[in-house]
Amino acid sequence: MAPFTFTLFAPYNKQAALRLKNANVRMFGVDILMEKDESDGYFRATVDLADGIFHYQFKIQTKSWFETEPEPALPNYDDDEFKEMTQTEKQEKTEAHAKLIDEIRERNRQREHEATFTEIWYTFVDPYATDVDERGTDDAHKAVGILTIKNGKRVIDEYEWKYDHCSLPPDEELVIYELHVGDFAARDDDPLSRGQFKHVTQKIEYLKELGINAIELMPIKEYPAELFLFESIIQPNIIISSMKLIFLRGYNPRYYFAIETSYGTTADLKEMIDEMHKNGIRVILDGVYNHSDCSSPLTQIDHDYWYHHNPKDITMSWGPEWNYNFFDPKYNIWPARKFVGDSIRYMVEEFHIDGIRFDAARQIQNFDFLHWVVREAKKAAGPKPFYCVAEFLPDEPCITNIDGPMDGCWHDSFYWIIRDILLHDNTDIGRLKSVIDCRQQGFLGVTNVVNYIGNHDHDRMLVELGKERSIFGEEAFKRIRLGVVIQMTSIGIPMIWTGEEIGEYKEKTPDTAKIDWSLIADREDNANRLNKNLLAFYRGLVLLRKENKAFFQTNLNFIHEDYNTKVLAYQRWATSGECVVVIVNISGSYLAHYRVPNMPNNGWWHEWTFDYDVKVDHNEVFLDLAEHEAKILVWLGENWQPSASKPELTSIEQKE
Repeated sequence: MAPFTFTLFAPYNKQAALRLKNANVRMFGVDILMEKDESDGYFRATVDLADGIFHYQFKIQTKSWFETEPEPALPNYDDDEFKEMTQTEKQEKTEAHAKLIDEIRERNRQREHEATFTEIWYTFVDPYATDVDERGTDDAHKAVGILTIKNGKRVIDEYEWKYDHCSLPPDEELVIYELHVGDFAARDDDPLSRGQFKHVTQKIEYLKELGINAIELMPIKEYPAELFLFESIIQPNIIISSMKLIFLRGYNPRYYFAIETSYGTTADLKEMIDEMHKNGIRVILDGVYNHSDCSSPLTQIDHDYWYHHNPKDITMSWGPEWNYNFFDPKYNIWPARKFVGDSIRYMVEEFHIDGIRFDAARQIQNFDFLHWVVREAKKAAGPKPFYCVAEFLPDEPCITNIDGPMDGCWHDSFYWIIRDILLHDNTDIGRLKSVIDCRQQGFLGVTNVVNYIGNHDHDRMLVELGKERSIFGEEAFKRIRLGVVIQMTSIGIPMIWTGEEIGEYKEKTPDTAKIDWSLIADREDNANRLNKNLLAFYRGLVLLRKENKAFFQTNLNFIHEDYNTKVLAYQRWATSGECVVVIVNISGSYLAHYRVPNMPNNGWWHEWTFDYDVKVDHNEVFLDLAEHEAKILVWLGENWQPSASKPELTSIEQKE
């Protein structure tokens, strides 16, 4: 037995208690009153504990006042039922929703003035709990924190790191792969199974073959599932209703120090990260620091001490919003900053992560906090590279440049402009240039933007082509390849959304959406030829990007702009001599024997997309450009000579 002290920071609450039991015991015993130290605002209770596993909860005489507002904050305008309504019906629904929120707020205002309301006791999990058992329910007051004692001390797990010495790529060389643990590596034999950290570890060879050198994990903090009502028609006039547990995407975190239980243990997560590092792959975590789940523990203690009283913008509100502006002079503390900062330091130090994506960073509306928390994260990470990237929509250079807090931001304007080209045949070359060279938008460097043609917030481009334009098959895959070439050769860090590289066809959904790996399986009929070829195309482009220093610098010139034929050519180069020219035809017309002038070097170049060599004379080259096609010319050097076994073309010959 050894003494262990439980602590709870609740500086303005009157009373608190501890509930504690051995994990093998069914019921909690008598509540243990905690003593408050007014000098630091902490409640404490010291208990002698033997080695073992314990369940515990806190109880508090709450100062919180709120009644949860309905979500989403406004009607779901993407809902099919809403779309079919008349304008009058839509207006009535919106007004009814606004009235409901006003009524709830009025009740909350009245409760703030009721003396008896502050006598309510809430039961909740320790905000700093590193392991949580939600006991098969979404009710937060039934969940318990899990405490493991060994040799008289608290332990998280007993994993021993093996590959901290392995070198990792610098920020400017990153190729990021965004994935959802539950969907990326779920078991193929169970359509309802959710992938776990150990399954991601098992697919490292796939990631290595793809060539990426960083993964970005969608949120992995413990978050609640939600029950949805589903109706199934089994016979005419016979409908069966059933409830189904839906695991959402994790953007409603409830416990900031605990890892999502359905993904595995903390040791599983550490082993996955360790194995990634062994293979030169960095791990970036998606962090939600704008808001939390409505039942997150701190909302139960003293809501307005950590959160804004009301949403800053009701149209962009997803839960209680952290108040990073509030400073408590009595205890010399920024409450929200301290808690979130503590959680980030814990994730960096305990799990050795290599970067953070800050979700909804614009909604945070506090650059001072973002500057501070990024410094804290990098200080905790030590000398290794650590990349902080913001979802800051619409994207602006102020978030990343000299005075900006972040290393980079999601380049959402890149997505929308490429989408317009691929989906709607918008051939505005000027707009395209502005996202290929992000300096035209005011960004400064390669690491300032993350370029993507899809992410978890959108349907994959292949899905949109089919849904909106009924474009399928070879034509759809050709357009995807055009977008990928532009993505991989523009200034910035490219990011692949899981499944894009194999032609995944599933629509965006809050439910399980397992990646269909059969799309690239070996088949006798070769019916998935387009999918396998797309994967090979991605692999090749990623390798080209990683091996050519021209893409690690901001050197970019537009060497040819043809507004009539909708052809754009641009040069990327490095000071060490590497040079690449990209020619894109964004029109729907085939261009035979097309002349590209202003080539930066005469001599031999390798045309990457069709794998042949071409000689440039008089600083011009003639190429056949199919509709919605891009070609990549890689400079081979002044003294390079072609081998007899490879095809070659002079500058005036065409590739048949």
